[in-house]
Amino acid sequence: MKNHIDDCVLALKAVQDAWNAAAKIWNPEKLASLYLDDALFYGGRAGHSVGSDAIQSYFGSYTGVIKSAHLELVEQEIRRLDESSFVAQGYGDFAFVLEGGISTKSVLRTTLIIVKQDDALRIRLHHFSVTPSVPPLGQS
Repeated sequence: MKNHIDDCVLALKAVQDAWNAAAKIWNPEKLASLYLDDALFYGGRAGHSVGSDAIQSYFGSYTGVIKSAHLELVEQEIRRLDESSFVAQGYGDFAFVLEGGISTKSVLRTTLIIVKQDDALRIRLHHFSVTPSVPPLGQS
């Protein structure tokens, strides 16, 4: 990757497209292949998945629940970390088709660190979470 944000925007789009191709038929193995072997992952379920095997298990936990998914990364702020990596933070608009043909949508906050390694784009860090309805100050 060159030192231009435009290159990062294109790289993020490529990662999004690869994620969507794997999620279109909900393929946990293909989804996990988009992450580095030592990637860090916080998704929509409780727990922290560290490493590609744990990430594949995370995606596999939705087998029989999610039939397909589509992610649109929006309002992304991108900062280059070095010549081969960048961080993107914003929102993810999700459209899901659940088993039984039920369609749902959700919007999550997103943080991704993308790395170009051996001429391939991979995710080093993935943190998606709901936007809090109130500040988390220890009171409900």
